[in-house]
Amino acid sequence: MTTDAEKSELLEDFQKYLDQSDLESIATNAQPDLKTLLSELTGLKTEVKVETRQFKNTLDSLSSALTTVQEDNKVLSAERAENLQRLEKQHAETMRTMLLDFIDTYDRLAIGGEILQNYRPVKSLFKSSRKKDIHFIKRFAQGQVMTVKRLDQLLQRYQVSPIDCVGELLDPVTMRAVETSCFPKLENGMVLEELRKGFMYQGQVLRLAEVRVNKIN
Repeated sequence: MTTDAEKSELLEDFQKYLDQSDLESIATNAQPDLKTLLSELTGLKTEVKVETRQFKNTLDSLSSALTTVQEDNKVLSAERAENLQRLEKQHAETMRTMLLDFIDTYDRLAIGGEILQNYRPVKSLFKSSRKKDIHFIKRFAQGQVMTVKRLDQLLQRYQVSPIDCVGELLDPVTMRAVETSCFPKLENGMVLEELRKGFMYQGQVLRLAEVRVNKIN
């Protein structure tokens, strides 16, 4: 067994060890290795420079990429605007062509309706069926008139309006004089008759009106 004297001796030895370790630690801390510290500071400075250079390169790359994206967006915007303008122009040309076809059909139906309304069968021919013929022609003329009115409504829906001519002075922007007459009592250049109807589409001339005007020699 360990005696009290031995225990005391062990405690004293352990205390001396602790005191000696603290003194060595303090001595070590009190005298730092300046060479090592300088080396570590140099290494840290180098790492900071490398990180700074890498960060700058990254910023330059991002800035270049942003510039490229902005330029691409400008090009795409310009192309989009150009394509939109081209599509609008094609749409307008297609619409004008379609409306002119409508107007041509309108002319034919209107002329046919006028002919039927003014038609008078010859009394000496087809006496047995004359009443039926008159009734048929009358109903057919009514159908023509209804069709012309329907086309009128269709043209109005697409903002197509007829040009007022008769009684107005000749307007070379909207009218074309194809015939002349001489009435000294009327104003020179006055439109006497509309030979072919003209139309406006969204404030622009779709088709010139062909008219007969008064021309005083």
